[in-house]
Amino acid sequence: MRVNTAFMKKSTTSNMLRRLIAVTLVPMSIVVAVLIGVLCWYSIQYRTILQNVTSASAFSQNFKNDVDLKMFYYVSDSAYSEGKPVDEVERARELADTLLLHTTQKKSIEAIESVRDLCVTLELRMDEIDGAGSYDEGMTQLENNIYILTELIQSYMYDYLYYESAHLSQLQNEITEQLQYVILGIFGLFVVLIVTIAVYTSHLTEQINSPLTKLTNRVKDIQRGDFEQHIPVEATAVEIQTLSDGFEEMVGQLNSLIQENKKAERRKRHAELELLQAQINPHFLYNTLDTIIWLIEADKKQDSIEMVSALSDFFRFCLSRGKDVITLEEEQKHVLSYLSIQKTRYQDRMDYDVSIPESLYGYSIPKLTLQPLVENSIYHGIKLQREKGVIKVNAVDLGDIIELTVKDNGAGMSEERLAELRNALENGEKIGFGLRTVHQRMQLLYGDEYGLKISSSEGVGTTITAVIPKVESSEKGIINV
Repeated sequence: MRVNTAFMKKSTTSNMLRRLIAVTLVPMSIVVAVLIGVLCWYSIQYRTILQNVTSASAFSQNFKNDVDLKMFYYVSDSAYSEGKPVDEVERARELADTLLLHTTQKKSIEAIESVRDLCVTLELRMDEIDGAGSYDEGMTQLENNIYILTELIQSYMYDYLYYESAHLSQLQNEITEQLQYVILGIFGLFVVLIVTIAVYTSHLTEQINSPLTKLTNRVKDIQRGDFEQHIPVEATAVEIQTLSDGFEEMVGQLNSLIQENKKAERRKRHAELELLQAQINPHFLYNTLDTIIWLIEADKKQDSIEMVSALSDFFRFCLSRGKDVITLEEEQKHVLSYLSIQKTRYQDRMDYDVSIPESLYGYSIPKLTLQPLVENSIYHGIKLQREKGVIKVNAVDLGDIIELTVKDNGAGMSEERLAELRNALENGEKIGFGLRTVHQRMQLLYGDEYGLKISSSEGVGTTITAVIPKVESSEKGIINV
């Protein structure tokens, strides 16, 4: 019995839809047929007049000047003479004959007939000039006949254009008025149809709208990140029920895949960071030990002792209890230890200034971010010049981000070298090892919108800016990536 009820509902819905289509299409078809008939009639009238205006527009605006000038050259037997302008006059007469075939307005007909008749008269007057006995007689005929006729032809043609344009405007107004009546009729019929459709469809939409609304809300939950599998929506329509069942099953599978992907991404990022860390530390240690060896060979025991002590402090900070992200205060101590070591090595050839506001001490930064930037300034800037070099390390609070700047007054680099270095940062090319490593670590931690920016001028110096998000060190989510 339950199945029969469902069947009857489906059958009833089908019949109602057929009646709805009939009630909608029959009146609309009648209105559309009437509208098309009216529009076709006006369209034919409008197109005919428009063709007349378009054809008349082909009449040369320089008709009078062209004909008058050619006749003047002809009468005066000028070297510029090309003969009588027979073609121009003939084309004007043929145009008038063509327009007469499609013109219906009285004033327009009178104007275009005048153009045609005047063209015939003009041809006769041009032939009469050949019989002029002298130059003066020819010029008299030119002024009293030709010039006047060309003026009249051009004037009547303009009159024709004016009358046809006015008729075109009048017809357009009539079309607009008729369309207003048609639109009002359609609007009235439309209101009736809307009421009818609303009555016929109200009970059909209830059975479909409710489960679809629930399913739509479920989709919005998914958009907001709720990937937990729910009980499928109950619906009378088999199609909606099947859709809901399949949707929830798909959500469950998708949730499992997302969780697995997150775990895999965490493992991948952690492995990449460990690899990058392993690349940075030996690189720095090699350069520092090289400096200590140089001090020992130079018999500078006290300096070497201080340098070993500074190196010890540096690696004590570097270990940071195994953390990949430390505070800005700790990073400042790192870079101060490193600069102290390099200051011992370069002595009077190098000086430095580190200025990080205490208000930023508690924010997080990837470990060993500043040291490779300072190292780059020393080995590719200060070391390459004879004058004393200065390295300045600054930090600026810009609201949601922090900008760390390492600036030197060293040798700088050419535009070509700067372009290569910038390209290496983005494409992972094997130049600028330290900078590229720092840049990649920052983007792995925070995203592609963060990282290093480099500017340099040859002979002036280099500025490297590290952009990081403003994250307090208590936010553990970033440390254990």
